[in-house]
Amino acid sequence: MTQGKSQAMIADIIRQRLEERESSLSHFAIRSRDTRGRRVVEEPLPLSTEFQRDLDSILHTNAFRRLKHKTQVFIAPEGDHFVTRLTHTLEVAQIARTISRALNLNEDLTEAIALGHDLGHTPFGHLGEEVLDILYPGGFRHNLQSLRVVDYLEGGGQGLNLTKEVRQGIVAHSKPRGSVLGGDGLNSLTLEAQVCRLADAVAYINHDLADAFRAGVITEDDLPKEAVTVLGSGHPQRINIMVSDIVESSWPASGEVPIDEGSRPSITMSAKIRRAVDILRGFLFQRVYLPASQGEEGHIAREVISLLYHHYCRHPRDMTLTYVSGWETTERSVVDHIAGMTDQYATRMAENIRPGIAKNLRFRLI
Repeated sequence: MTQGKSQAMIADIIRQRLEERESSLSHFAIRSRDTRGRRVVEEPLPLSTEFQRDLDSILHTNAFRRLKHKTQVFIAPEGDHFVTRLTHTLEVAQIARTISRALNLNEDLTEAIALGHDLGHTPFGHLGEEVLDILYPGGFRHNLQSLRVVDYLEGGGQGLNLTKEVRQGIVAHSKPRGSVLGGDGLNSLTLEAQVCRLADAVAYINHDLADAFRAGVITEDDLPKEAVTVLGSGHPQRINIMVSDIVESSWPASGEVPIDEGSRPSITMSAKIRRAVDILRGFLFQRVYLPASQGEEGHIAREVISLLYHHYCRHPRDMTLTYVSGWETTERSVVDHIAGMTDQYATRMAENIRPGIAKNLRFRLI
């Protein structure tokens, strides 16, 4: 047997084995062999399922690497242990895998969605998103930008050609400000995408609280008593209670219990836990997110994003050529350019345009 035939045979065996492992998943899970496909058909990889391929593609993007220097909540914090957009993404992936594993869903699909969900986030967190939404006539939402990153901006402008299931999960992860379970069209989502929506909330509620304690903005004693009574007072306890409740409340998704013919389970929370989580989430908006956006750092960040937007609209040749496309409007290219920046890079570019604009931000401009 020639070496080429031997390698091909081994690759076929490995791929078949990987796909056979998915046969034991819940019948409500999405198997890679049943994917709805990609925009452009590609030959299968020898050592990866379709969703593993997407996971690897996302992990090796520049957009994923830049998340390590993008704000989660606190802009230019003093200290090494504050959450960044990258550590948030990794926490979402870990929580999402735990839930999917417990419910016997497809962990590879879940992790791919989790790793890609925030690729389009702006510098300076949601504050940057709000400013671009006001400035750009077409509006701005980071979940739509994340889809744009994987569809067009990465891969040298060709996109990553991800599966439809991963793309759907990325664009559908964002939640309205009301209930953590709120949103339209949830029934059309894969269960893996629904897992990521809730894992995202579990992650940011808990690590944003930890950062707020670390920054001295609030203390444990400030937390709403009604939420503490249900969810506990410690970080590990809160996460364990939330994740355990999601698994227990979503148990029909595991395929281990009979349900009515034609009905479809969903990923959910019990009413008691959901109410406590919503109270805690509302508390974060009032006591952490809004004050953080209105402080001096928030003001500077708004000035930086606004300056960059207006400057590049007037001087598009100053942008990185990667983001300039003949079929896009200048404004669209400017938004892509700014949204892809890290906090430090955005600040450096603003300083080049207007020296001193960000002199009071604490991080060193490297």
